[in-house]
Amino acid sequence: MAQRNKYDIDERLETPFSLKHLKRSFIYIRRHIKKMSIAFFASVVSSVLALSIPKILEYVIDHVIGTAAEPGTHSIRELIVLACLSAAAIAISIFLARLRTKLMTEVGQDIIFEIRSDLFTHMQALPFSYYDNRPHGKILVRVVQYVNSVSNMLSNGIIDFILEIFNMLLIVVFMLTTNIRLSLVVLAGLPILFIVLFSIKPAQRRAWQSVSNKNSNLHAYAAECINGMRITQIFTRENKNEEIFEALAMKSRRAHFKAGMLSNLVQPTVDVIAQVIFSFLYLVGILWTGKSGDPVSFGVIFAMGNYSWRFWQPISRLSNIYNDFLNTIAYLERIFEMMDEPTIINDAPDAYELPEIVGEVVFENVTFGYDESASVLENLSFTIKPGMSVALVGPTGAGKTTIVNLLSRFYDVTGGSVKIDGHDVSKVTLHSLRSQMGIMLQDSFIFSGMVEENIRYGRLDATQEQIERAAAIVHVNEFVAKMEDGYRTEIKENGGRLSQGQKQLLAFARTIIADPKILILDEATSSIDTKTELYVQEGINHLLANRTSFIIAHRLSTIRECDMIMYIKDGGISECGTHEELMAKRGDYYAMYTSQLLEL
Repeated sequence: MAQRNKYDIDERLETPFSLKHLKRSFIYIRRHIKKMSIAFFASVVSSVLALSIPKILEYVIDHVIGTAAEPGTHSIRELIVLACLSAAAIAISIFLARLRTKLMTEVGQDIIFEIRSDLFTHMQALPFSYYDNRPHGKILVRVVQYVNSVSNMLSNGIIDFILEIFNMLLIVVFMLTTNIRLSLVVLAGLPILFIVLFSIKPAQRRAWQSVSNKNSNLHAYAAECINGMRITQIFTRENKNEEIFEALAMKSRRAHFKAGMLSNLVQPTVDVIAQVIFSFLYLVGILWTGKSGDPVSFGVIFAMGNYSWRFWQPISRLSNIYNDFLNTIAYLERIFEMMDEPTIINDAPDAYELPEIVGEVVFENVTFGYDESASVLENLSFTIKPGMSVALVGPTGAGKTTIVNLLSRFYDVTGGSVKIDGHDVSKVTLHSLRSQMGIMLQDSFIFSGMVEENIRYGRLDATQEQIERAAAIVHVNEFVAKMEDGYRTEIKENGGRLSQGQKQLLAFARTIIADPKILILDEATSSIDTKTELYVQEGINHLLANRTSFIIAHRLSTIRECDMIMYIKDGGISECGTHEELMAKRGDYYAMYTSQLLEL
C-alpha cells in the first residue's frame, strides 16, 4: 500500500474574504503614519509637476511655435523660459520620487521587523501541542517568506493604491480642463475593464490561496527531510523522498502557473483597452481638427494623447496592486491565524512574582487530562519536603511526565492545585516559576554557537570561571580540551559534531550553572554509554545536593538512592517509599525491578 504523504494536505481554502485581516494590519501601518504621510505628499507633488508638462507642451505647440513667424513676438525667449520650467519640474519630480522610495523602504523594513518580532514572541508562548501537531517547515515559512511578502503591500501597496487613485482623478481633471469630448473618449474603456476584473476576482483569490498552501507543504517537507537526512541515507530512502518532493514541487509549480495566468489576464486587458482608446483618440481628434464651432488644435490632441497614456498607466499599476493584494490577503490569513493561536498557559491578571523558593511541593487532589474524554491523573495528592529526591516510575503513559509538566506549568490542572512553598503555581508569573526550575530531558537540544554559549544559556551572566567549573563537574572539560578552540569552538545546529553522550553532558553543565531550586530529570540518563552514565551520575549527585528533585527513569538502577520512589499507575500512586521499602512490599515496583534484572 502506498505511503500517505501527510504534507500533501491543504489547509482550508474556501474561507470567506474578510477585510478584518487588512484592518488588523493597520496596527502596523499607524506606527509609521508620519513617514507615510510625508512620502504621500512627496508623491502627490511629484505627480502634479509631472502632469504639468503636457500642459506646457500644449501651450508651446499652440501659442509659442505657432507665433514664431509673427514679427515682434518673443517666442524664442518664452520657449527658453518654458523649457527651464519643464526641466525644473522634472528634476523636482525625480527628487521627490526618490525621497518617497527612501521613506517607504524604511517603513517596509520596519513593518517586516515588527510583524516578525510579534510573531516570534507569540510563538515562544504557544504550548507544546502546537508544535507537536504541525510540521516545523509550515511554521517557518510564515515567519520568513509570508512576512516578507506582506510587508511591501502594507507599506508601498497602501500608498501606491491611494496615490494611483489620486493620480487618476488628477489626470481626469487635467483632461477635462483640456477637452471634455476627448476626455469622454478616454474614459469609455473603463466599463469593459471593470467587467473583466470582477469576473475573475473569485478565481484569482482561490488561486493565490492555493499557492500559499502548496508553498507551505513544500517547505514543510523540505524541512523534515533536512532534519532527518541521516535516517534517509541509512534506510536508502533518497529515491522515494525525491519522488515525494518532486510531486509537491510540481503541485506548487502548477498552483503558481494557474495563479499567474489568472493574474496576467488583467495586464493584457488594460494594455489592449489603452492602445485601442489611444488610437481612437487620435483618429477622433484629427477628424475634429477642421470642424467649426469647437475645433480641436494639434496642441490639444498632443496633450490629450499624453494624458490618455498617463491615465491608463495608474490603472495598469492598480491591476498589479490588486493582484498583489489578493496574494497578500492569503498570506495575512496564515500570519494572523498563527497569531490567534491561543497560548493557553498565560500569567493570570493578578499574577505575582514567586519569591525565592525552598522547594516544598504539594499536589492537592490534582486531576488532569489532555482532552476531556479521558483523565491521565485522578485526584492525585502528595507532599514533597524541601531537598528530597523523588523518583517517578511506572509503565509508559501512566502520567510520570505529566506530573512534572504540571509542576512546571506547561499545562494547567483541570482540578485541584499544585503548590510550591504554599504558592499556587497558577497564580505566580511563569518567568518567576520556571527561572527557579531546571529541567533535563532525554533528548538534549544543543544550539548552534560556541560551547561556552550553550553552557551560558542556563545563566546569561555567568563568568568564564563559572562556566568551566560547571563543565568540570560533569567532565565536559575533557572532550572540550580536545577541540580546536576549546570553549570557543563552534557547534553546528543541534550539536552535529557531538556524540549523544557529549550532548547530554553539555546539557547537564547548562543545568548545573543555572543552579535551579527544583530539578527535574526526565529520562536524562537514557541512550548513553556506561562511561558517560558514570559522568552523568556524578553530575546528578552534585545537582541533587540540597535541592528538591524529581527523577523519571526506566532504568531503575539509577534511582535506588532516592529519598522517595513513587510508582505511578492508573492515574495515581500505587506505591510509595524508599527502594528497600518497596522491594520488601514485593508489589509493582518489585515486579518491575526484578524484571529488569532478569533482562541483564
